[in-house]
Amino acid sequence: MSNEKDFVKEVTNIDEDFAQWYTDIVRKAELADYTDTKGCIAIRPYGYAIWENIQNYMDKKFKEAGVKNAYFPVLIPEGLLQKEKDHIEGFAPEVAWVTEVGEEKLDERLCIRPTSETIITTMYSKWLSSWRDLPFVYNQWCNVLRWEKETRPFLRSREFLWQEGHTIHETADEAKERTLQMLNIYQDLLEDFLAIPTIKGEKTEKEKFAGAENTYTIETMMYDGKALQSATSHYFGQNFTKPFEVKFQNRDGKEEYAYQTSWGSTTRLIGAIIMAHGDNRGLKLPPKVAPIQVLVVPIAMHKEGVEEKATEICNRLKNKFRVDGDFRTNVTPGVKFNDSELKGIPVRLEIGPRDIENGECILVRRDTAEKITVKLDELEEKIETLLEDIQKNMYNVCKERLEAKTTIAHTLEEFEANINKEQGFIKAMWCGDEACENKIKELTTAKSRCMPFEQEHLDDKCVVCGKPADKMVVWGRQY
Repeated sequence: MSNEKDFVKEVTNIDEDFAQWYTDIVRKAELADYTDTKGCIAIRPYGYAIWENIQNYMDKKFKEAGVKNAYFPVLIPEGLLQKEKDHIEGFAPEVAWVTEVGEEKLDERLCIRPTSETIITTMYSKWLSSWRDLPFVYNQWCNVLRWEKETRPFLRSREFLWQEGHTIHETADEAKERTLQMLNIYQDLLEDFLAIPTIKGEKTEKEKFAGAENTYTIETMMYDGKALQSATSHYFGQNFTKPFEVKFQNRDGKEEYAYQTSWGSTTRLIGAIIMAHGDNRGLKLPPKVAPIQVLVVPIAMHKEGVEEKATEICNRLKNKFRVDGDFRTNVTPGVKFNDSELKGIPVRLEIGPRDIENGECILVRRDTAEKITVKLDELEEKIETLLEDIQKNMYNVCKERLEAKTTIAHTLEEFEANINKEQGFIKAMWCGDEACENKIKELTTAKSRCMPFEQEHLDDKCVVCGKPADKMVVWGRQY
């Protein structure tokens, strides 16, 4: 393997400048690049392949849960946005407007969708008449535009890809059940597929989605201890269906407004993978989401039979795994090893003349750098076991970090000391007063991440004001 210091020159040290390290990984691993459109990125094929795998996982889970895909316009008339006051106020600073076409000014401004509640709810009002039509459980895969002031690839770009689910139901209970059902799918995605442990809970009134009655969230911790909101699910009640006249004839023959939900996740999940798993050698991709699970690297390819054997192994393994081979002739094996590590490929398979003679090859794990000699006739079985172990190990490494970087605070002084000593999550009791929430943000820049479903009684008093408190909140700085 090439010299560690030589390799690390390509990537900023993760502990010295995390932000620059992140940018280096995004560009050098060929996930995305900056464009001439300020604040917008081009997602390169390798990055897009990760998104496709995430998309395929979610789409399958959604469909199993009875969700149907649809598509709605990217342009939304201003009048529609104005119908839900809280919603438009929440998005107003980020909305981009189309005001003219060619030389002609439009009679009404059109916004480029920051989210699609208004346009979708308008269509639901046209399509719904009776309780027998319900529920509508629709999702769309699309792009949205939000004019962010500060951008960072995948984490916060002006245009990004996402899915947004929007459902309407006959009863409040049915809608609430759907809200939590979709949240659980997101939790499975993060934990089972992306190997990132989660905290699941409800947002405070201050942090909930504009126009929602309840916002539920999946929170994750990155390498540097900061939080990343990884997916959200919202219960709207009738906040949108009333202004948009989404009514139906109920079972008693009376007119009633439907109950609504909304839920979404975005390409920021690629950022989560980078920041939760990466190291100084580059990306580390969990096997389940990796576009290439095994990379075959022939050693001494100029020698007779090596390229042929490597090609044969590639073709054989493709029946069971996502496999590629590095058959470049203009670079050394060391460069190939570095590239495979930079791209986070879970397993590298090395094979040279002596290995062929002995009927074996070497497997190298990306997560631990361990080298394992394996008989060629046992390859499929060994690789399958190895990929499962890598997936579990990557989850456990993140879980240990989450636990190590989560502390408890009983007083504001303790809170400040904890978050400044080592950035991470802080569990603390809260009285429910927004003034106390604002005080923590003002003093520490930390925000409430969520009120976890798994509550712990840490104290009887609010961490800020000392008044009675019965709600435990997880706090942290965020991306």
